[in-house]
Amino acid sequence: MNKLDYDVIIAGAGPVGLVLALELAAKGVRVFIAEQREEGFMPTVRCNHISSRSMESFRRLGLSNIIRNSGLPGDYEQSVSYRTTTTGTELTRIRIPSRNDRFTERDDGPDGNWPTPEPPHRMNQIFLEPILVEAAQRNADITLCYGSELVGFDQETYGVSAELRDAHGVQTIKSSFLVGCDGGRSLVRKSIGATLSGDPVLQRVQSTYIRAPQLIEQMKHDPTWAMFSLNPKRTGNVYAIDGKERWLVHNYLRDNEPEFDSVDRDSCIRAILGVDEAFEYEVLANEDWIGRRLVTDKMRDGRVFICGDAAHLWVPYAGYGMNAGIADAADLSWLLASVVSGWGGEGMLAAYEAERLPITEQVSQYAMNHCIAMAKQRSSVPDQIEDQTVAGELARKKMGREAYDLNVQQYVCAGLNFGYFYDQSPIITPSDVNPPAYSMSEFTPSSVPGCRVPHFWLSESTSLFDRLGPGYTLLRTDTKVEVKPLLNAAEMMGVPLECLDIDPPEQVADQYPTPLIIVRPDHHVAWRGEAIDRKAAEKLLSIISGRFFDDFENRAK
Repeated sequence: MNKLDYDVIIAGAGPVGLVLALELAAKGVRVFIAEQREEGFMPTVRCNHISSRSMESFRRLGLSNIIRNSGLPGDYEQSVSYRTTTTGTELTRIRIPSRNDRFTERDDGPDGNWPTPEPPHRMNQIFLEPILVEAAQRNADITLCYGSELVGFDQETYGVSAELRDAHGVQTIKSSFLVGCDGGRSLVRKSIGATLSGDPVLQRVQSTYIRAPQLIEQMKHDPTWAMFSLNPKRTGNVYAIDGKERWLVHNYLRDNEPEFDSVDRDSCIRAILGVDEAFEYEVLANEDWIGRRLVTDKMRDGRVFICGDAAHLWVPYAGYGMNAGIADAADLSWLLASVVSGWGGEGMLAAYEAERLPITEQVSQYAMNHCIAMAKQRSSVPDQIEDQTVAGELARKKMGREAYDLNVQQYVCAGLNFGYFYDQSPIITPSDVNPPAYSMSEFTPSSVPGCRVPHFWLSESTSLFDRLGPGYTLLRTDTKVEVKPLLNAAEMMGVPLECLDIDPPEQVADQYPTPLIIVRPDHHVAWRGEAIDRKAAEKLLSIISGRFFDDFENRAK
């Protein structure tokens, strides 16, 4: 054994921990994952949506195709349907294509024409986790140990000593870094003195995983991925798990129902589904949960970091529960890898918290505001919503319009995927142009430093992102612009930088106003500008490699 057994120890092998491990291993980092659950455990069914940014991460890892071909049947419509009940009258539908139709033709619907090679994919977590586990187990740089619980750790000058307990006792493993992906009750978060603050209870949801093979044949309308029941008797929603017989039923408890057993589970499920006492179903698991808005006050202490639910807990609207954690992992992975590889300085470690903590706060606010708006809509369902009268028909049309307008933004959330930017990072060069604002659903593509680089296709089948290197990529839109000083300085300083000549198509040309743009491995822009001399190149590279680490505000002046 070396003095350090591994480069990084990860506590927790949920989707966030597994993605972090895979991203690190792809960069040559040796990883140990401690997972206290036993091998072969059944993953939770809570997350039902993989965001576009997460799918971009899976594309980098070579997993996007297998993931996109998993989950619901290929011809199963991934739309969101709003109904009086699951088996009742449809009020409106947010059209989302099946995975078979996703790439076969131009889709001008609300979920079409995403500015990415990897649009979202609706698939439950129970299908995603085994794919990630298998990928981790066949990677020689990842050691995945089940039945192993992190019980403590100590930071030392050059690493972290972690105490892990398994069936054979407690062992100590040393690594350069430790990352807690250990959930809402995170030992790592508590150990580094980080605290969660915000709103502890926004919504209580009585959630039940059921098997009901006869449900589809009871429906008046074609089944979809998500079916919301808007009814004064009971509001809730049903997610299709396998597109055949397994479903996840969410029953939204009211303010006067403070406990999960405040209401009868069976009667509420039947009211949401719109079925009588004769309808048969089997309860597979109770998955009750509380929607919160809790955000940590820090994400790092020295060589120890936290990701995912360990750092933030909120109502997972727009799928941004698990997916926010995957975004944490995508950012942290390349920052840690740069330091492990020897070319990244202290600024790379400081950048993680400076970049992700503000985004965590922003996304939590979006989720909370949407939660409040949805609760208001659920409480305003008119009594005549099911009446076969003129008044009932008018009520259904009005409710349908309101449901569509409110919810299309969370299910087609381009802003949350592509709009967020890192404007407080010590490893991104300041700009005299502010990044464009974004909302849950809207954003403006931009190459302002800190933003996600605007996407376009280099050819019919090759995305710009497919050509970005494992380190920094220097995009050049004008081959007459001299780049040798930058490339030579990078080689001398050991900073991975490769040049890619591009010709942005007319529709995105204005998003590339400078001839040179340096893009990070996570697709965010580190710098843009004109040709620079050797001295300026060295200073620039010192900044973006974290070696020139100073107070950001002072440096920006």
